[in-house]
Amino acid sequence: MGPSSVNAPLPFPTYILERGDSNSWTLSFGGGPEPRLETAQVGNNSSLWTQALGRERGACSFKGLARRERGDLSAAASFQALQDPWDPDRPRLSAPAVEEPPGDACPGLQPCPGHPGPAAVRDAMHPLLLLYLLPCVSGLPFYNGFYYSKPNGWNLGNGHGEGVFNGVRLVVETPEETLFSYRGANVTLPCHYHYEPALLSPRPVRIKWWKLSENGAPEQDVLVAIGLRHRSFGDYRGRVCLRQDREREVSLQIGDLRPEDYGRYRCEVIDGLEDESGLVELELRGVVFPYQHPQGRYLLNFREAQRACEEQDAVVASFEQLFRAWEEGLDWCNAGWLQDASVQYPVTLARQPCGGLGLAPGVRSYGPRHRRLHRYDVFCFSAALKGQVYYLDHPEKLTLAEAKEACQEDGARIAKVGQLFAAWKFRGLDRCDAGWLADGSARYPVVHPRPNCGPLEPGVRSFGFPDPRSRRYGVYCYRPR
Repeated sequence: MGPSSVNAPLPFPTYILERGDSNSWTLSFGGGPEPRLETAQVGNNSSLWTQALGRERGACSFKGLARRERGDLSAAASFQALQDPWDPDRPRLSAPAVEEPPGDACPGLQPCPGHPGPAAVRDAMHPLLLLYLLPCVSGLPFYNGFYYSKPNGWNLGNGHGEGVFNGVRLVVETPEETLFSYRGANVTLPCHYHYEPALLSPRPVRIKWWKLSENGAPEQDVLVAIGLRHRSFGDYRGRVCLRQDREREVSLQIGDLRPEDYGRYRCEVIDGLEDESGLVELELRGVVFPYQHPQGRYLLNFREAQRACEEQDAVVASFEQLFRAWEEGLDWCNAGWLQDASVQYPVTLARQPCGGLGLAPGVRSYGPRHRRLHRYDVFCFSAALKGQVYYLDHPEKLTLAEAKEACQEDGARIAKVGQLFAAWKFRGLDRCDAGWLADGSARYPVVHPRPNCGPLEPGVRSFGFPDPRSRRYGVYCYRPR
């Protein structure tokens, strides 16, 4: 059907691709309340179109667009949002429902070999937008949330119309074991890919790294790359790069690790319409500690709990971190917030005040709580230190204000609770002298229990929140590196 054969209005907006002489193609648009047809010559020397539509390339697939952009919606439904830019006043027309056929066939399109036939869509669109709507065509540049023009020199096939992946499988490899690092360090998240069977010549691919959602937090884009062009996002900007020391290595290097960097990262490799990915789990070495409001027990709602941990150089602990701490012996009867807004507490020795004797040891849960209305303590997670925590030798005991001033005179600042716990856990800080901390509490760390030094197990002892004018304590200072 050519332009001269259109004698009546089309029932709904339609795109027509037809072959001219010498394998040239004409892209035509028609439909609507009044008969009209507009055409755009694509040309007769475009390897992109001839490979995409003029050879034996198998059935098209809108799998990429439907899966990546519309979730579970059909490919036909994904056309709905587009409108005709030529005439914004044209009334929207509805097309008959198009049932998505099984397999990779494109709704409303004939298989790619031979004449493609008409492609009915639900709303009017500019013909040139067909490039956006044909991620199914294996000869087009790949599409996965972004659209990239065809770089010069791309080899989109072997000249015989074979698909981009014709019996070739893309494989992405990442480590199965969890990676452990510490705050302030540089870490590399390994990721490699290869083809089965192996390809003789390299192919252009797109790389995407992102951090998966944890406990209700949104996913975070980390880095995307095509060739030598990289782009990083958000808090990762300036701290991440793609490590490509070996062929087909696309590892992610993160510098100056922060407590919030722990979690699961996905490495995705996209080649045309094919994409494969692998997971890398990163854990920061740290310590979990319970924390409560200076005025007493169970006074923090979820937002206040988050702020309290941040003020102590920590973050709200995840369930996994609390569970690992319980395995290492953490026992605490007061319930506290966790990162997913649930309230739980770890018990290693069953007893009456901690749920009763009838319950086995474990992490007890109150389940999710209202973030604003309910109030509890909080479990904080502090990663390993970059600096040094030490007890300041001073000729006399200090008030809280004097303690802060003494640390400043020593070229440091008064330590925070999370810093003291990290120094006890990872630096072996052991001292029987109680000292002021930045939040107004008085504590001391014990690695090797001994007489006149508190209970007979290691830990950070607390005197609570004494009168800040009391002169009964020394001070713990923190000097950054």
